[in-house]
Amino acid sequence: MGDEVVRAVDGVSLTVTPGAMVALYGPSGSGKSTLLRLLAAIERPDAGTIIVDGTDVTSLDERRAADYRMNVLGWIGQDSDLVDGASPLDNAAFKLICAGMKVRDARRRAAQALAVVDLSVRKGQTAETLSLGERQRVMVARALSLNPRVLLADEPTGNLDSERTRQVLGLLRTVTHTREMATILVTHDERAKDYADLAYTLRDGTLSQLVQSRRPAG
Repeated sequence: MGDEVVRAVDGVSLTVTPGAMVALYGPSGSGKSTLLRLLAAIERPDAGTIIVDGTDVTSLDERRAADYRMNVLGWIGQDSDLVDGASPLDNAAFKLICAGMKVRDARRRAAQALAVVDLSVRKGQTAETLSLGERQRVMVARALSLNPRVLLADEPTGNLDSERTRQVLGLLRTVTHTREMATILVTHDERAKDYADLAYTLRDGTLSQLVQSRRPAG
């Protein structure tokens, strides 16, 4: 920026093991979104490596990076990016169809993912009839549909009330552990650290570990 050098992510070293959910806190402009984009191979770091399942994703060309995002990563954003007028089932199947799976097979796999997020009874409705919490659970189902090894969640509870926040955080914790995914959750919500295995703060691009999180009962 002119003569000023801005280090959005500055010498970050982070290891997330399969089956672990990591909460990452930080104010706006702290580098959280940049870090997620680096992990998703959308941006490349000026230096360093990002290793996922033995592969340095910083070395991937555009085609292989797209394959990596499709088949290795699951992504959940703050806004539920659903197609109104389409059913939760078809919305959950969207990534599978984009990956080339036949529609019938994609719907069968998506139905299994909706069962995981406890939305089977709503699969025949349309997206606009769902509550905010239900829409976000459809996004979780979509992210899980291809059995990702890494799950990135960018403020997934930002638009939810307290009860729905607890539901979504509890769901993310459960699927992370049962499916042995490596999950990174970027959030402003202090409650997230009670559901995560580890919690960090990111400020001015620098990462610091918080005390190990305590999981809530139940």
